Amino acid sequence: MADSRDEPLVLGIETSCDETGVGIVRGTTLLADAVASSVDEHARFGGVVPEVASRAHLEAMVPTIDRALKEAGVSAKDLDGIAVTAGPGLAGALLVGVSAAKAYAYALDKPLYGVNHLASHICVDQLEHGPLPEPTMALLVSGGHSSLLLSADITSDVRPLGSTIDDAAGEAFDKIARVLNLGFPGGPVIDRYAREGDPNAITFPRGLTGPRDPAYDFSFSGLKTSVARWIEAKRAAGEDVPVRDVSASFQEAVVDVLTRKAVRACKDEGVDHLMIGGGVAANSRLRALAQERCEKAGIRLRVPRPKLCTDNGAMVAALGAEMVARNRSASSLDLSADSSLPVTEPHVPGRGHDHAHDHDHVHEVSKENLYS
Repeated sequence: MADSRDEPLVLGIETSCDETGVGIVRGTTLLADAVASSVDEHARFGGVVPEVASRAHLEAMVPTIDRALKEAGVSAKDLDGIAVTAGPGLAGALLVGVSAAKAYAYALDKPLYGVNHLASHICVDQLEHGPLPEPTMALLVSGGHSSLLLSADITSDVRPLGSTIDDAAGEAFDKIARVLNLGFPGGPVIDRYAREGDPNAITFPRGLTGPRDPAYDFSFSGLKTSVARWIEAKRAAGEDVPVRDVSASFQEAVVDVLTRKAVRACKDEGVDHLMIGGGVAANSRLRALAQERCEKAGIRLRVPRPKLCTDNGAMVAALGAEMVARNRSASSLDLSADSSLPVTEPHVPGRGHDHAHDHDHVHEVSKENLYS
């Protein structure tokens, strides 16, 4: 490894869903963040189609890596490690990224780090606001996850406090957008319509906020059903649906629950920082209400800029760089994708032997030609 232990140069690959993300980070400094999205290919289906996503990753992988290296102004041979999302996510999509990462790690003779998608969403904030405080309370909200996590060490100690029981926040946004005929993905378009609507126009339910409900778990299924029935009733009565007011009122119900539970968790655990990440963290109302409630509670809020909230390679590179900096063991070259990798495993360590010997059985003659 190059003599830059405090500032490792790491390339990160993210393919858990429909974004092919490649990021390059030196320490906590972002050098490149290249993304190829297949969202338009999924729009006509109203959601992500795993097989379509996998094929799109396959086509985009090498060009996106080349673009990131060029943007960062570094050579692949200068890298101190290759990090990749090993899970959770769509199995086929993850396999493309893991396979690519293993190929590059082998060709370049660099250590490989299989990392956790959710832990990466937390670690990316280091690129914006500097080293994470320890412990860090994180609220992660995306298409597949709504989670409250307490991290004492982002590379080895992430504890789940609460999670989604049914629909995650992002799923609820997509489903309500579909009912309103606003297209896919739902988050950005509902956010846009909500800005012109009245968040108090319609009172929608706040799931799992009763005194006997789990303090930190989330449920948006009931909210989704309530909003859909309200819209159907309006249409059945031959009335126009006030799209802006519905969007604003629905959005308010979601962000009210998310921020209320996050602030409560910080108070209960004695943590004075809250980090919000994941695709839904790009939502303008969530950011505003979180800021308002955190200021009132004396909690410092950390939210990365919107581009770093959605799935990207920079977040994977950030966690990979932290793994290198803290001398965490590299993954083996027989690393597998794990679609249900638990957040309690920030990375998938090796099997107790040097990565350089993982491939002794492979024919060495062609190695020099694998990456020029």
